[in-house]
Amino acid sequence: MQWRYTAKKYNSAEKLDSVYIEELKEVLRLAPSSINSQPWRFSFVSDAELKKTLAEASLFNAPKVLDCHTIVVFSRIDSIEAFEKQITTHLPEGAVAYYNQFLKQLPESELKAWFDKQVYLALGVLLSACAEMRIDATPMEGIEAAKYNTILGNEEHHALVAVAIGYRHEEDANQPNKNPKRRIPLDEVVQSI
Repeated sequence: MQWRYTAKKYNSAEKLDSVYIEELKEVLRLAPSSINSQPWRFSFVSDAELKKTLAEASLFNAPKVLDCHTIVVFSRIDSIEAFEKQITTHLPEGAVAYYNQFLKQLPESELKAWFDKQVYLALGVLLSACAEMRIDATPMEGIEAAKYNTILGNEEHHALVAVAIGYRHEEDANQPNKNPKRRIPLDEVVQSI
């Protein structure tokens, strides 16, 4: 985690090996979620034209989307009916029973907020995996989600966050050797009991 930082500028000439992309897909497939709910979709976009279209819906993050090797879009399932069908098909009875007893009666907005939390667990897993693989990553909430949904053809999913992945540009001023990490002291954020 000392090596990892949020890249602000990518080297568009340096490409990721396709083996790494496949490994990251598997990492996300295996990401944890409450009751193994997996209310998500991960879209890996490397196509230059599609990245250009996404960049137009990425506000101040457009240069990162254009220059990174791949952008990974994290979307949560948006259809409660589709989610219930998915868990009935793929999860054991105990997980489905937990959902039916404790979550199903929640208002739709609360249930979708619960879905969002699961997606953000997967986001943390991807960022950690990228660091382990020495791949730079930039999480970006600065996207126009509705436009992303249209571009990606999301009908039963809703884009939440995107992550640019690739290799840092040597001129990136945000690198830890140029801009040291600033973190709250350990004894202020970690309690040992």
